[in-house]
Amino acid sequence: MSAFEPTKYKLQSVATGNIFDDSGWMLDAPGEEKPSLIRAIYEKKQLHLKGVDAGLYTFADWLPIKRTLQGSSAPVTYKSEGLAAALGLSNLWITYSGYWPERKAGMTTCSFKETEAYTVCGRMSPDQQQVLVVASAGNTARAFAKVCSDNNIPLLLCVPHDYISALWFDKPLNSCVKLAVTASGSDYFDAIHLSNLATQCDGFMAEGGAKNVARRDGMGTTVLSAVTTIGRIPDYYFQAVGSGTGAIAAWEANLRLIADGRFGSNKMKLMVSQNAPFLPIYDAWKANSRAMLPYDDDLAREHVLEIDAKVLSNRKPPYPIIGGLYDAMMDAGGDVLKATNAEAVSAKNLFQEKEGIDIYAASAIATASLINALNDGIVDKDALIMLNITGAGEERFKREHKLYYLEPSLHFGISPEASEVKEKLAGLNW
Repeated sequence: MSAFEPTKYKLQSVATGNIFDDSGWMLDAPGEEKPSLIRAIYEKKQLHLKGVDAGLYTFADWLPIKRTLQGSSAPVTYKSEGLAAALGLSNLWITYSGYWPERKAGMTTCSFKETEAYTVCGRMSPDQQQVLVVASAGNTARAFAKVCSDNNIPLLLCVPHDYISALWFDKPLNSCVKLAVTASGSDYFDAIHLSNLATQCDGFMAEGGAKNVARRDGMGTTVLSAVTTIGRIPDYYFQAVGSGTGAIAAWEANLRLIADGRFGSNKMKLMVSQNAPFLPIYDAWKANSRAMLPYDDDLAREHVLEIDAKVLSNRKPPYPIIGGLYDAMMDAGGDVLKATNAEAVSAKNLFQEKEGIDIYAASAIATASLINALNDGIVDKDALIMLNITGAGEERFKREHKLYYLEPSLHFGISPEASEVKEKLAGLNW
């Protein structure tokens, strides 16, 4: 790409409103004891797109980045005809992140996690020496692996062993990307534990998850795509959630678009959904509780095994934190919904039949929840609805490409000790 001028922005604590500079890799407000997300405040109050050739960085005005990287694609928004007609909807818009050449959708990892990876890595200084550490249940790992491999950024992925089949690529990866796995039977929560131990070792740094403004604002490009395509802010936003970070990002993007002044002043109702029986966010919301409810570890693991959408299996989401999902839902309105594996399979088949492309289990949960909401009469059929298809086109991509898989460099038990992690990481060559 042509020469890029770093985006001008400040950071702000959601809890106190304090504004400060982004000096380095800030994940928290300095000097504040109360846990709170921080938010980027951009110098440009109106969003001006850079053009299709810029890929995801067409939205650079509202991305907290120091540089642009090669190979990105933006989400694609289009007005549904087939699915809309099947559901009796007059104004259904699909925001699609994945692989679909005819729609000019070019995310080769087939997941909207690419929006996070290109923004997080774009926030890093080119001279950054530390190894970036990312925990994932699959899609996030694949996206960061692709971006870091293509741009020679050192990366340690922490993934449960049972999910490593998700680490497929259309070419071999650069050796700057390493994979550490927790034992068979472990889940995403265990991978997070491993990543936390890794970031305590010299030379490694936490990506930050929901606390990283770059991750959230990268995910928020789905809403920026929708609104700049449609011309106004939708009435409803449907997405399946594991952590809820995408919905927080959608809310924050919505607030910026209101301040922009050209797209309306309404807040989209956040219609987020989980895959039953794994329902920690659903249960907390239905109990009117900011705090997450107790969830037995063994029962949680059992529920994770049961659900098809493994990427939705976050046991400790950024729901209670100030500026997190609870606050987003309370401010924007909406509801937490649920769908079963069977409902998701039915929705996936309907989507493929009516729209012509395969979708991920998480996207199928979102679609099933839309169908359920319509059947329950809680959504107006003439409302402007945005359906966030967060991953799709994998079956087609795999048919059309030779695949390469990332093999683990390190193996750990379900809950490793800090000393073991430190010793094994010291033996890796970057």
